[in-house]
Amino acid sequence: MNNPHKNARTTPLGRAEMIRRIVEEGRPVKIVATEFGLSERRTREWLKRYRMLGSAGLENRSSRPHTVANKTMAHQIGAIGRLRRDYRLTGAEIGEKLDLARSTVAGWLARLGLGRLASLEPKPPVRRYQRQNPGELLHLDIKKLGRFERTGHRITGSRKGRSQGAGWDYLHVAIDDATRLAYVEVLPDETRRSTTGFLIRALRWFKARGVKVERVMTDNGSGYIARLFRRTLQRLAIRHIRTRPYTPKTNGKAERFIQTMLREWAYAIPFKSSLTREADLPRWLDWYNAKRPHMGIKGKTPLQALKGTT
Repeated sequence: MNNPHKNARTTPLGRAEMIRRIVEEGRPVKIVATEFGLSERRTREWLKRYRMLGSAGLENRSSRPHTVANKTMAHQIGAIGRLRRDYRLTGAEIGEKLDLARSTVAGWLARLGLGRLASLEPKPPVRRYQRQNPGELLHLDIKKLGRFERTGHRITGSRKGRSQGAGWDYLHVAIDDATRLAYVEVLPDETRRSTTGFLIRALRWFKARGVKVERVMTDNGSGYIARLFRRTLQRLAIRHIRTRPYTPKTNGKAERFIQTMLREWAYAIPFKSSLTREADLPRWLDWYNAKRPHMGIKGKTPLQALKGTT
């Protein structure tokens, strides 16, 4: 979910959890506010919105002002775009011709997506691919998450009392290209032994669900280019496809899944520690595979997509 308030201490899911503790569990507002790093006054405002509007009251609201002084007129905005596209004038030249401040022109060029001359060149066509059958291509990737011993600054908004030197958790991810069925483990590192062990367990997990993997796609991380990892794939007669250097979009389905996982699980509610976060992963992963619809597979869940092809 896009959050226009980048410094907000809670997400809509976090607010829902906060309201649940107050309304369903009957816990005092002051105590719940402290748990979420909010003031009692702010917490009562969210509670008031919930009572007035229900769950919709917990969604983000735009911070855009109702009125803007010295607003640039529509015909001026159109002229800025035309002068940039047709004559490739600089912001200063456009401002001089239209009698507008250079900063105003620069702002509108950025909003129009014309801030850089390169944006005037035709973009290469987007190449999308979608495997038809489960197991034709399995994407692997790794995401580092900081360990913590108390609720972090993403929720509290304060960097005081951070967990110093807690280290990292490594999320090892495997996602099927055709069905978006996903398997994830939290491991202590991304070494060749960890990546290879995860590969074997992931293949067994998919095999138990009727998916025989034919190809594996990875980036060029040290664990994936290690001899142990490559030889394991060779013994299993699985083709190894590696992405082009500095081209993460090639492995885009894994990258996109990781962003979904961070937004809807890792940063969705205030976990007390990284251990409680890790303990919650199986619950979220079951929900993702069995209940979360995915627009990339026509609104089906990954398990529905798998059953429709097997």
